[in-house]
Amino acid sequence: MTLRKLQSRYLGIANDDDDIAIPADAEVDPRLILPPRKVRMKEKVNATFVTLARNEELYGLLTSINHIEDRFNRKFHYDWVFFNDVPFSEEFIQMTSAVVSGKAFYEVIPKEHWSFPEWINPDEARASIEKMKNKNGRTESYRHMCRFESGFFWQQPIMDKYDWYWRVEPNIEIYCDINYDVFKYMQDNNKVYGFTIAFHEFRNTIPTLWKSTQEFLDHHPEYIAEDNLQAFVSDNNGKTYNTCHFWTNFEIASLDFWRSQAYREYFDFLDHKGGFFWERWGDAPIHSIAASLFLQKDKIHFFEDIGYKHTAYRKCPLELTYRASHHCACDPERDWTYRSPCGKKYFKAMGIPLPQAALDLLERDKKAKEAKNKAEKEAKEKEASEKEASEKAEKEAKENAEKEAKEKAE
Repeated sequence: MTLRKLQSRYLGIANDDDDIAIPADAEVDPRLILPPRKVRMKEKVNATFVTLARNEELYGLLTSINHIEDRFNRKFHYDWVFFNDVPFSEEFIQMTSAVVSGKAFYEVIPKEHWSFPEWINPDEARASIEKMKNKNGRTESYRHMCRFESGFFWQQPIMDKYDWYWRVEPNIEIYCDINYDVFKYMQDNNKVYGFTIAFHEFRNTIPTLWKSTQEFLDHHPEYIAEDNLQAFVSDNNGKTYNTCHFWTNFEIASLDFWRSQAYREYFDFLDHKGGFFWERWGDAPIHSIAASLFLQKDKIHFFEDIGYKHTAYRKCPLELTYRASHHCACDPERDWTYRSPCGKKYFKAMGIPLPQAALDLLERDKKAKEAKNKAEKEAKEKEASEKEASEKAEKEAKENAEKEAKEKAE
């Protein structure tokens, strides 16, 4: 049997038999080998994909779904829950249900979860939003989205039957094959929250978020976990927030964490502060602060093996052997994970060293920057030298012309 046929069978690309026996002499990377389909289906956990999308985002979302299905879900067939603040169009339902391999559910968000709460004056809130529009403030709809993702998506009745979720947004890419059940991995290894990219938040959108968090913690110090990851979100032992957060357009997490009393009370406290509307509090810093403070740090998982892209930022596994065996379609030289100040801060807060491949990448960056600075310096020196020579020549020409004119006059 050829190597490609062996890989095809074990990957579930074709001939996904339940009784496959791996030949002793098979030259197949063991990381490519999936358990038989019967075993995979039996071991599935209660998990789903979750997407908040508008009808007009359909085709960007189809790109995302196809990436997820091709790289992961065609092997596991997990469900997909779609949320919208208005009813989904027939086109949206037909197109998405045609490409997902699990069951698809389409939910309209209740008005009370996508509107101003009773303690917020809509006119004053809209004035505040308009004032911030040119300061990374975005729109009213964006505020409702942040509030929904922070405190309401997991409260929807459809989510009650699930324990885990993977958040997916339109226009993302998954670069590498994922040949294991990420939900089962999280459950089996006692993880609670998983991410791929860490980022800084715009400070002017959350000026009072940390102060409000401190106020909540003053009332509930019992919610602060021992051996937590506070050092990821604060550089001075909790005095201020450094704005680092896990980028929540990708997150694989336990729904029980958001359902916990600690997080419920934290969200409710923040919600009544009104920062989603008076400022522009995002779900990313709120999720990240909660996970960093309320969980032991070993409950947080960095998916270093998942290749991922959203907008201009990407996570690409650095190890060549891994990228080859998992058919990765990304350039490791464009990886953002280890270049991000918050990415580095995560490793430091966890007390683990950066991988050697990451150190090599940063060293190449350093040398490239030095070479660029050197080239720019030399170019400036050359330009200055040429300018000096030109000015000298002009001066000499002028002097010679004046001398000739004087001689003619005499």
